[in-house]
Amino acid sequence: MEYTVKAEEAGRRVRDILRRSMEVSYTAMKSAKWNGRLLLNGENVYTDAKVQAGDVVRIDWAEETPAYRPRRFDLPLETAWEDEYLLAVVKPAPLASQSSRNHPDDSLENAVYTYFGCPENFVYRPVNRLDKGTSGLMMIAKTPHIQHLMQRQLHTPRFRRRYLALTEGVPAEREGLIDLPIAKAEGATVKRVTDPAGKPSRTRYRVLAERNGRALVLLELETGRTHQIRVHLSAIGCPVAGDFLYGRELPEEFPGRFALHSALLEAEHPVTGGMIRLTSLPEWAGEVPDSVLLLDID
Repeated sequence: MEYTVKAEEAGRRVRDILRRSMEVSYTAMKSAKWNGRLLLNGENVYTDAKVQAGDVVRIDWAEETPAYRPRRFDLPLETAWEDEYLLAVVKPAPLASQSSRNHPDDSLENAVYTYFGCPENFVYRPVNRLDKGTSGLMMIAKTPHIQHLMQRQLHTPRFRRRYLALTEGVPAEREGLIDLPIAKAEGATVKRVTDPAGKPSRTRYRVLAERNGRALVLLELETGRTHQIRVHLSAIGCPVAGDFLYGRELPEEFPGRFALHSALLEAEHPVTGGMIRLTSLPEWAGEVPDSVLLLDID
């Protein structure tokens, strides 16, 4: 990645150009510094060196070694949007977002690797993640710098996500804020619980429809805790339909998954500055106009 110093930036130090103008993370800058991947006009440079107008600052990215070697997985991907920097897909469920000991083959990571043509030195760079049983929109960066810039947007107005859930039971209030701290369940590695000693966790919701003792609910996260929507809906007595961990498994209706879907994703493009708005609707939601996904949630 290269950057040409502007006239008004003359006299600044390389580290200022990297951190402020190029928006490089401190960790990436430090790594490049110690591994000879930081250049000024083609020569290795220290971060305290001063620059002049027209100088070219360059940082070469070091690729991480994936925890699991990518494997070919021929899953047809539903792409929602793509350019040279980003790929947005609609993740099906059940499907693990990332390869692991339990899912070394069948993962979205391997599907993306295959979609890109199985390149050497492939590194998977998801911006947001979804549970195995959750479907919907996910954004994937194509370079480490773009991933860094996008993840800085998470949980800010520049990166907005909304979900649809089908709940068992209907919330007592048609819309509101669930403000309940979340912590790990005692002795558990995965399960979470609401706990006054947990981390602050806030979820806004709005009931869109009711049918047969269930509710179609629109949700937006103000924080990003593990299993946040699932834990919060269960805490108010309306677990996500099919949620084996926080509610009741429904294998015939929702095999291997539950009724939670990432339905709207808005983000500021890290290069062009333009707004990306993507929508996706699950079959179980029925007829829902895209405009409903933008309704206010008080």
